[in-house]
Amino acid sequence: MKIISVNDIQKLIKIIGLKAFFDRLITAVESDFSRWGAFHKSVRHATYYAQGAIELMPCADDRFYAFKYVNGHPGNPAQGKLSVVSIGQLSDTATGYPLLLSEMTLLTAFRTAATGALAAKYLARQDAQSLAIIGTGAEAEFHVMGFSTLFPLQEIRYFDIDTAAMAKFSRNMAPYAFELIPCTSIREAVHNTDMVITATAAKKPQILFELQDIAPGTHIHAMGGDCPGKTELSRVLLEAAKIVVEYTPQALKEGEVQQCDASDIYAELWELVTNRKQGRENAAEITVFDSIGFALEDFATLRLVYELAIEHQIGSEIALLPEPHDAKDLFSVLLLTS
Repeated sequence: MKIISVNDIQKLIKIIGLKAFFDRLITAVESDFSRWGAFHKSVRHATYYAQGAIELMPCADDRFYAFKYVNGHPGNPAQGKLSVVSIGQLSDTATGYPLLLSEMTLLTAFRTAATGALAAKYLARQDAQSLAIIGTGAEAEFHVMGFSTLFPLQEIRYFDIDTAAMAKFSRNMAPYAFELIPCTSIREAVHNTDMVITATAAKKPQILFELQDIAPGTHIHAMGGDCPGKTELSRVLLEAAKIVVEYTPQALKEGEVQQCDASDIYAELWELVTNRKQGRENAAEITVFDSIGFALEDFATLRLVYELAIEHQIGSEIALLPEPHDAKDLFSVLLLTS
């Protein structure tokens, strides 16, 4: 079985480049959403604690079975730990044998950004050049780079209640050709901006900004850490917007639309990808991608990383599975010879 570590992901990005990886990943996610009917889908299995959540996210087609273990603990940074860490596995459905065990903390940041960029391809104005990001935590830079893969971004406006996180974001983005505009409030950040990303972690209902704070034609990527009872947008704003989700049963439980009825959802993302429904229909529409993270995106990511790992000889082969000489004699594995 192939093992992919953080070091292996670093090597992979160095070999193919950040933009090329985002290109491949966005294509992989779009390709798998276009095969929506081929997948065995379910809502993620979540266990909730006062301090956060731990989840298992499975998804499979007839060739591969994938799942991800992931947490969401917004208080972790105060202890010097990441809010989100994850591990993923890809298995062969013909035998049930695992093919790949991979780090997915970095990959979750990549796939979340890639999925957001993919949705914006259908929902944002194609000439969008300005982006506001509310919350400059661990995934913020990934989103800027992912969206810049598909859009000619020039201006990045940003705000976080943690000024140290804003300074970190500014340092990391400084080498790139964006005009970086630190803002003193959310309202300042979203004013007259083409696209808005909400990326907060607080597990509570909140209203980050109101409908009147954004310009006609704004696209909102609502991706902040989701769980029942946690929201970032108002019902008034949602009622005025065209809302797209990944998977309706999960979105109604954990997304912004937990405030709404299923009838308020315009489409699932796969319907836009397959042209079942049209995305943006005019320049003045307010659009919302209510992204909570769906296991199909992890499936696409693990499938791509497995392909790239073989192509570029990345990762380690480790014997995590016993290999007895007789498949019916597992006990013989314990009979060590001197």
